[in-house]
Amino acid sequence: MNRSEAKQRIGDLRAEIQQHDYRYYVQDAPSVPDAEYDRLMRELQALESEYPEFVTPESPSQRVGGEPLDGFEAVRHETPMLSLANAFSEEEIHQFHDRVSRGLEIDHVEYVAEPKLDGVAISLRYTDGLLQLAATRGDGVTGENVTSNVRTIAAIPLQLKRRGKSGAWPAALEVRGEIYMPLAGFEAYNRRAREEGGKELVNPRNAAAGSLRQLDSRLTAQRPLAFYAYSIVASEGLPESHFDALALLKSWGFPVNPEIRRVRDAQGCIDYFIGMGRKRDRLPYDIDGVVFKVDSRDQQVTLGFVSRAPRWAIARKFPAQEEITRLIGIDVQVGRTGAITPVARLEPVFVGGVTVTNATLHNFDEIRRKDVREGDWVIVRRAGDVIPEVARVMTERREGEPPEFQMPQHCPVCGSAVERDEGEAVFRCTGGLVCGAQRIQSILHFASRRAMNIEGLGAKLVVQLVDAGLVNSVADLYRLEREQLAGLERMGEKSADNLLAELEKSKTPDLDRLLFALGVREVGEVTAASLARHLGSLEKIMAASEEELVEVPDVGPVVASHVRAFFNEPHNVEIIKELETAGLHWQAPETNEGEQPLAGQIWVLTGALGMPRARARTMLESLGARVTGSVSAKTTFVLAGEAAGAKLRKAESLGVEVLDEETFRTLLQSHGVSL
Repeated sequence: MNRSEAKQRIGDLRAEIQQHDYRYYVQDAPSVPDAEYDRLMRELQALESEYPEFVTPESPSQRVGGEPLDGFEAVRHETPMLSLANAFSEEEIHQFHDRVSRGLEIDHVEYVAEPKLDGVAISLRYTDGLLQLAATRGDGVTGENVTSNVRTIAAIPLQLKRRGKSGAWPAALEVRGEIYMPLAGFEAYNRRAREEGGKELVNPRNAAAGSLRQLDSRLTAQRPLAFYAYSIVASEGLPESHFDALALLKSWGFPVNPEIRRVRDAQGCIDYFIGMGRKRDRLPYDIDGVVFKVDSRDQQVTLGFVSRAPRWAIARKFPAQEEITRLIGIDVQVGRTGAITPVARLEPVFVGGVTVTNATLHNFDEIRRKDVREGDWVIVRRAGDVIPEVARVMTERREGEPPEFQMPQHCPVCGSAVERDEGEAVFRCTGGLVCGAQRIQSILHFASRRAMNIEGLGAKLVVQLVDAGLVNSVADLYRLEREQLAGLERMGEKSADNLLAELEKSKTPDLDRLLFALGVREVGEVTAASLARHLGSLEKIMAASEEELVEVPDVGPVVASHVRAFFNEPHNVEIIKELETAGLHWQAPETNEGEQPLAGQIWVLTGALGMPRARARTMLESLGARVTGSVSAKTTFVLAGEAAGAKLRKAESLGVEVLDEETFRTLLQSHGVSL
């Protein structure tokens, strides 16, 4: 490629990349995959490196940032960046509209309604379509020159797009808007910071402001900043309508918020505010209110200004999402799965439209990371219906050196031991069978089809039984009497008899089903079957050491520790004894001590079977077969139930013999296995 060809190619690449930026940031319709965009950018950077004489400030390649500055130059705004008056009620919106309509001597007024982004206001000056200066608001009269930092923000055009004579931009143009940090970018940045041991950003607004004031623009380039334009400052030849001027900005390459609407009179403003309030928590960015502006530029001039605010615009703020209060203490709550969650008790504070007295602290690691201690002053954040959280501790207000929070060693509900797996953030109560907080969940699991299979014992009935004080543990199910059940809501004598019959039928479970029903953490059907088959009795399982447990197939160190912890808990052992007293006697797994007739065979199970798949697997393995999860040419048989899919098709394509469940049962019976 010669010099002339390189110049042409550089120009083509810039135009193509700028068009992709326009589609991505302005139209919200990406035109190429990220990988293709990156390839174009790398090609441009390579050509500009080889031909540096063609590098210009408006090139998309120049968004990486330059050498650090010693400080920011002061910039005087040719037109002051004014603040807005605030309204905090519908009545104040009506009062604003009345003032506007009286000032214009008309009854009806068109407004433009815009989300009020919680970011940083910025002024952008363009000369002949090229970005020349970016300045912060400052005190409204004088701001700071942050051009080098703003150039790194991909959403802000370095060179404007032309749109014919009617839409051509003026030679001198000033555009104002808001730089903000999208919530996804904020969360991703903080996630990386945590992983790398770096400093996290406090909130999206502070993050945007801090990013703009980095003296090293290369650091700004690493921050996920975005931009929306919201006005053009006095230029000749602009549309008379502010709404139409925003459309013109969009045609020149500026992102404009898609939530902006035209509304009519005070009621239109109020309806828009209510609608944005409902949508607020689903937006990909933070907003702290909405702004209403008279649409007609001529009417804006007629209304003029008062003090340092325009008479033709007003902001209506949402209730604050962050407030300061004192943390009185830290309690712990036990969830229905046994997870223990720390909760902050707060001095009541009005935040996000409600009075907050409690806030989540997430987990023990978060308490340590944020250094939360009793008596601290904290910033509480509440966004919509999201549970309030302690966002930050104001350590600068801390008095003395209060002790660090310690997670309790015993469950506050049932007194069982609390455990935490290595590498996990959550502490858990080990008293699953007896813990009041886990009671309903443990009973439902115990009665489920794949466990004890007690038909008719659904969630609503379990809640009734627990609320009535009739059932406090799974053992209490077998103490229920006909009169007690029949007296419950929607539970007649026939339903009571049916449930009692189901309970009686469940008293002779296979050992693996009982073991699964007990709800030991990480012990599913397959693991329960392995434990039952290899150790042979519940007594041996309860007495086995972790070293003995890890010798069982499908049982690793983590599962072994959970099994050992479960049976180390006296409360759980007591429940098992109560089950025995209630008449339960579980069946030892069937074994074939002599020759194993299916030794060397490889089986695959697929589709819905009439018997639990774990039981089918146990019986096959007791006869010497190996059960795997995928079909190959080495597979001996595939047992296919109803709705079998890809595994069945693969077996047929490989010529592997397929058995239905009836044939499978006949095979088992021929080898002496009772069903």
